[in-house]
Amino acid sequence: MNQTDLLINLLGCTYGVVLIAAMFLRTPLTEAMRIDALFIPRYSEKTRPLNLLAGLLIAGYALHSLLTPHP
Repeated sequence: MNQTDLLINLLGCTYGVVLIAAMFLRTPLTEAMRIDALFIPRYSEKTRPLNLLAGLLIAGYALHSLLTPHP
């Protein structure tokens, strides 16, 4: 794995963790990074769990890419 792939995967893990935190924390950073606010016109507290799902998927995929050996 080269340096660029490593950086992109680490950023993916970080963004996934921020999305997971957006489910539980109400800080300016997590509110700005909410993915439900990007795609749903009338986002609310009911749409907040979408951040948890998206965060788990993004962080999981990036972590899988980090741990999988590449030739």
